[in-house]
Amino acid sequence: MLDTELKTQLKAYLERLVTPIELVTTLDDSAASQELRELVVEVAELSDRISVREDHNAALRKPSFAVNRVGGGDSGVRFAGIPLGHEFTSLVLALLQVSGYAPKLDAELIEQIKALPAGLQFETYISLSCHNCPDVVQALNVMAVLNPGISHTMIDGALFQDEVTEKQIMAVPSVQLNGQHFGDGRMTIEEILAKVDTNAGARDAAKMNARAPFEVLVVGGGPAGSAAAIYAARKGIRTGVAAERFGGQVLDTMAIENFISVKETEGPKLVSALEAHVKQYDVDVVNGQRATGLVPADQTDDGLVHVTFENGAILRSRSVILSTGARWRNMGVPGEQEYRSRGVAYCPHCDGPLFKGKKVAVIGGGNSGVEAAIDLAGIVEHVTLIEFDSQLRADAVLQKKLHSLPNVKVIVSAQTTEVTGDGQKMTGLIYKDRVSGEVHSLELAGVFVQIGLVPNTDWLKGTVALSPRGEILVNDRGETNLPGVLAAGDCTTVPYKQIIIAMGEGAKAALSAFDHLIRTPAPVATPAAATAPAPAMA
Repeated sequence: MLDTELKTQLKAYLERLVTPIELVTTLDDSAASQELRELVVEVAELSDRISVREDHNAALRKPSFAVNRVGGGDSGVRFAGIPLGHEFTSLVLALLQVSGYAPKLDAELIEQIKALPAGLQFETYISLSCHNCPDVVQALNVMAVLNPGISHTMIDGALFQDEVTEKQIMAVPSVQLNGQHFGDGRMTIEEILAKVDTNAGARDAAKMNARAPFEVLVVGGGPAGSAAAIYAARKGIRTGVAAERFGGQVLDTMAIENFISVKETEGPKLVSALEAHVKQYDVDVVNGQRATGLVPADQTDDGLVHVTFENGAILRSRSVILSTGARWRNMGVPGEQEYRSRGVAYCPHCDGPLFKGKKVAVIGGGNSGVEAAIDLAGIVEHVTLIEFDSQLRADAVLQKKLHSLPNVKVIVSAQTTEVTGDGQKMTGLIYKDRVSGEVHSLELAGVFVQIGLVPNTDWLKGTVALSPRGEILVNDRGETNLPGVLAAGDCTTVPYKQIIIAMGEGAKAALSAFDHLIRTPAPVATPAAATAPAPAMA
């Protein structure tokens, strides 16, 4: 099942195994079980520290297999399905970590995981084409390896369709804890811990409050924020990044073919490279924290800009760069929120396989919408693309491909007015013909919304000047209406929301912030701020 090149790479990784491990399979007579048997045998043949053992009573799901340390009992790590595609990395990491290879986590995180109570049984439903799923699978696998009271099973939703239908799972990754819904979508290990460790928020807030003031604080960790942090840190000044999710929307982007000098890449790979580049410098990264407010320097007792966060913490800085990016725009119609993740989806790459053989719709006729329809056409029974305008706005090459597909129907001049459902899942949608005024209904299993972006600036209303569309107003230097507060990327009025433009704007904002710092005297520490005085300029 593995080609020669992949086997060579895997063999090199398996040389890092610390102790012998065994793959304990639970199989039946199905073709999927035969494929899984072939996979584990091929993997075992690449290292004399891996053995395979069949135990048909080890698990209820067939095919599945556990990764255990020889003589060490059940590690709690199990794969129900064949972990290829995006999940192959999850398998490799599980092999290494179960054998004793140390995960790349901060010591504090490791201790926090080890201190969690026993009896946490996680299950993650995934699709092998989902680029968000591996982060969740790998995080929960690490938790299972570090804490014997935790177990985790990855479940391929396409292979266990009966379970997916019974539990009405219509978006991945979908995590269950002890049989109950825990969360959907990409989650970092910090976010998972924050949900299961009730004291985590207070501890994080205390650590954040104890930080000394920054000279440049970047709020947001996407391309603009990463570039800003790198450029600021290279100036030798105290730099911090506070992000709700490092990488931002790029994590949800698959094919990237217009990033100059890189012929093609994927969003998660680019984010990994950005994070590694940021960490080459002395940048204090605070991840998993949502900003909720900003207080300008002229309204604080220490003369610093204050940024408040959802957990109650406050970070202070002489200058702030806002790079909070944007999110998918909602349709804003009845039923959309009610059936979100229960038929209403926003990521065709992640959730498309869950609708195999079913009828779906795509809302939006731009590049994103047409690309989504093309991708889904190869998976589902039928795709209806609905566009509000009188014509599609996607590139001509994409439209040509779309119209060549036999199971795609395009409807233009159509306004979606409602998502319908049975209370448990969506069953269709209603749209109005904008020319005739006639109302039509479609029976559908799912709808993928691809109608553009909304800037993540709600928390800044009343503080920073915003455009009617909610974008941060900036000048050609990235400066806002507030001294020492700059902005960059998709959250601003700068046109053309592209990764490469966001990076350039982030670099510009950092240079402007540095210019502000060298031209503005540092505030004199007051008794209230004396516990963490602003560091001297480097």
